[in-house]
Amino acid sequence: MGQALYRKYRSKRLGDIVGQEHITDTLSAALKQGRVSHAYLFTGPRGVGKTSIARILAHEINGLAYEHEDNHIDIIEIDAASNRGIDEIRDLREKVYMAPASAKYKVYIIDEVHMLTTPAFNALLKTLEEPPEHVIFILATTEVHKLPETIISRTQRYVFRPVEKSKVVGHLKTIAEQEKIRIDDDALELFAEHGAGSFRDSISLLDQAGNRAEKVTRQIAEAMLGVPPVAALQSIAEGLQSANANELITQLDYLYDQGFRPTAVAKQLGNFLRQSLLAETPQLAYDAQLSLLRSLLDVPAASDPARMLEICLLESLPTRPSNSAVVTEATPTAPETPPPAKKMVTPTPAIKPEVTPPTISKDTETRAAKVKKSDATVPEDVWPQLLDSLKATHNTLYGIMRMAQPEFGSGELSLRFRFAFHQNRMNEAKHRKLIEEKLHELTGEHISISCVQDSEATPLQQPIGAANPDHPEPTAQIPTSSLATVSNIFGGGELLES
Repeated sequence: MGQALYRKYRSKRLGDIVGQEHITDTLSAALKQGRVSHAYLFTGPRGVGKTSIARILAHEINGLAYEHEDNHIDIIEIDAASNRGIDEIRDLREKVYMAPASAKYKVYIIDEVHMLTTPAFNALLKTLEEPPEHVIFILATTEVHKLPETIISRTQRYVFRPVEKSKVVGHLKTIAEQEKIRIDDDALELFAEHGAGSFRDSISLLDQAGNRAEKVTRQIAEAMLGVPPVAALQSIAEGLQSANANELITQLDYLYDQGFRPTAVAKQLGNFLRQSLLAETPQLAYDAQLSLLRSLLDVPAASDPARMLEICLLESLPTRPSNSAVVTEATPTAPETPPPAKKMVTPTPAIKPEVTPPTISKDTETRAAKVKKSDATVPEDVWPQLLDSLKATHNTLYGIMRMAQPEFGSGELSLRFRFAFHQNRMNEAKHRKLIEEKLHELTGEHISISCVQDSEATPLQQPIGAANPDHPEPTAQIPTSSLATVSNIFGGGELLES
């Protein structure tokens, strides 16, 4: 069975450690001066060299060569995760008084020391405070905040940092050359980025990639790590730039179909947008892109991360053009010579034809009714109270409701959405029931919910009360405010004063 690369290339001397020079230089100077502490505490993230330096230090304190991982009889490693009870520490207290077998010092390396129980810490405290002269403790932990202050204060503490990306890439390239692994620099950078400053994690990824026969490219590395490809992220960024909602949803659906988790997409998209900011090539306006980056951080905590990610992206799109702008773009340029005025048909005063009520289609009646309902008087604070209530208990549903344009009527709340999938989500029975219950709690009334998509609204074919040259009819009067509402619903238009 082959040896894992991270073990094969584990450093054997303090001078070989990469990325922790602020620690190795201090320890080397102390050893040269013969100034050895009775207890050391190594803290920092995983895979940055805490255990490796602890083993090297234990050997160099005793003047022993460190050529392989088999420990000397006087260098004892204890895994606190498996030996965390007070009985194990009591047994340790008895053994520390035994003299070393052959070395100058008996060194105890306690890894993951934060896993010890409180009674075990109390038992260890006395030994740390007044240890025998021939005993040295080296404690290592990734969660120093779980250690009692009384333990920390009795040790020399060394804080390990995540290794710089450039140093990780250089180390990976050296290992790849020695192991004859064919791999692109872009793939090495991706491994280093995914390792987040951990040598062990990054080298393990290289070890996995080395099993492939072909050359490892960035695309292969992305597939290994399960991260979205850069091309897909670029397409999403282009959709943001062009305010193309269809492009955004299409790319997200594609990534989901390929098996990428929404949280992974949000994380990689955040990294992509961050890099574009650093490169001074932002995909959106600075404030909008900063707001989107902040929103992406909320995706992992959402009850429905996929929908939350969609909402974050759609909310970052530029505001749709105003109604007047839309009409200006859609209406052809008027000819310089005005068309001749239509001949007005004036009814003969002596003959009073029978007045026929205006014919209004069912669709027109429905729309007019909705306009009247939208004018109904409701408390202004109902909608903000509803959103606040949803935000506290149903975060994803709150995000969908924020996209709605509400219109309260007598016993009805009409929600208008820009996109069909928001409308479909709100049309689900469980969501409608929940909103109706919330409204009942706030108003004490039973209010039904209806959902409409803006883009589905179509202009009326025949204006209400249009004049017939042969049979003049009375003109229906609709308030200007209602006409403005209808204009917004239809996606734009110009109000003409009669």
